[in-house]
Amino acid sequence: QLHLVESGGGLVQAGGSLRLSCAASGNIENGVAVAWYRQPPGKQREWVAGITSGRSETYAHAVKGRFSISRDNVTVYLQMNSLKPEDTAVYYCHAPTFNSWGPGTQVTVSS
Repeated sequence: QLHLVESGGGLVQAGGSLRLSCAASGNIENGVAVAWYRQPPGKQREWVAGITSGRSETYAHAVKGRFSISRDNVTVYLQMNSLKPEDTAVYYCHAPTFNSWGPGTQVTVSS
């Protein structure tokens, strides 16, 4: 079982930046893809970005060019720039191989 814990959320003004971290309980370097999802208030959870063990990155259209995903052996990061109020959500990391989800971290962007 792989446990994930997100951190780095908070309140930021529109146009600002935040860096989220997803810490894994074990080594995720070998064959473990990780993704970030988010759930805006009153809406369904949606995929934001993903990164493979080979560091191939993919992004949702809404965040492409503003967000950047990266990783090391035990942590996956989500650098979020040029934040907009519509980015307000609880952000989760997910490792599909282990069907693991973190508890989430709140990001609030004020206008």
